[in-house]
Amino acid sequence: MSTATDADLSEIEREGLELIRETGGIHQSDFWKELDVDSRKGSRILDSLEEEGLVEREETVYDGHNTYLVTPVRDPKDLDFSLLMAGDMLSPFVGDEEIDAQSDAFSQWVMNLAYEEY
Repeated sequence: MSTATDADLSEIEREGLELIRETGGIHQSDFWKELDVDSRKGSRILDSLEEEGLVEREETVYDGHNTYLVTPVRDPKDLDFSLLMAGDMLSPFVGDEEIDAQSDAFSQWVMNLAYEEY
């Protein structure tokens, strides 16, 4: 899997990638229709985008037919983790353990959220 930039893609591949990014995910059959291409060409576009590591396909059932849900691959650099922070405290809900809403850790985190408002 290589990491192509948008500039390395053909015009129709860029259009397809933009469509997938804008929708946050689209069923393969709708992808072809939106791009106004036949299923063969649509599959080739998706194969190329998937090979470049720009999209992922997951098997699903849509309108009673087996198809794929195509979603964009997010670059970790584009993720905003600030929403999990209150001051310098990470949300206690990040992790596998169950958090008690009455716990001190949760209360402190909420208080830091409230403090940031002022």
